[in-house]
Amino acid sequence: MRTNEDKLVMVSVMGEISNPVLGPTPYKVTYDGKFAVLPGVGGIRYNLRVGDLAVGWAADHVEPGVSIKNLQKDGYQDSANLALNVLSCIGNEATVITGDAKGARGIVTGKHGGIEHVILDFPPDVLEKLSIGDRVQVKAYGVGLKILDLEGVMVMNLDPRLLKAMNVRIVDGALEVPVTHVIPASVMGSGLGASHVYSGDYDIQLFDEDVKRVHHLEDLRLGDLVAIQDADNSFGRIYKKGALSVGVVVHTDCVISGHGPGVTTVFTSSTGKISPRLQADANIADILNLRNK
Repeated sequence: MRTNEDKLVMVSVMGEISNPVLGPTPYKVTYDGKFAVLPGVGGIRYNLRVGDLAVGWAADHVEPGVSIKNLQKDGYQDSANLALNVLSCIGNEATVITGDAKGARGIVTGKHGGIEHVILDFPPDVLEKLSIGDRVQVKAYGVGLKILDLEGVMVMNLDPRLLKAMNVRIVDGALEVPVTHVIPASVMGSGLGASHVYSGDYDIQLFDEDVKRVHHLEDLRLGDLVAIQDADNSFGRIYKKGALSVGVVVHTDCVISGHGPGVTTVFTSSTGKISPRLQADANIADILNLRNK
């Protein structure tokens, strides 16, 4: 399968490990009208990495591994962080450049909208050495990636080296992609209405037990490649019958109405030229050998 990989630019972007944040009150109002105090976005997660379950944690919107953000104010507000989020792609190499873990290398595993974090995976021994505020540089590579032998499929947020490792192929004029789950667009929530999908994510609502059971969503893992039916993500996220999008699960489930495990898009076709192939190990932790078997 031919791509334009040789025409892509690799550029450095920078972030620092972000502090966990809370709102004006620690309480979250749950979808069923209760109150909960739970860990959320930001920081370093020592016992939650890509490859682990995305559901069932006593947590809300928790990002696996390490979260980074660029706090520099240059030009219009947050332009440096926008560049970090848009230009970073899943599968990019990340290198710690300050602190006790200086020189350690990790991998970009996702992007989280709203808080505008880039999410990284590092081995456990590196996590122990990292500190909030440590700076991490990403070799951003993948924006502009195209599949040259197939019309009607857009690629975004994906390192071309990860694309090669994913075992995707063109079959009968469609891109066949391994996925762990096929999800109906009807349960997609927060993140709808965005003007683009080159950063951020949108959420799989898990509040309907029958839908969870029918689509086997109780075993979603962080890092899973999932297909979303009737979802066109070409220029924002919309419902369109016959379209199909594929993304990576990037954060855990949530207790807030309209939210759930987040998905960062990597492929979309408004005309349905993507064919999902169910495969239990279609997870970036397995594809990139990030975890011990």
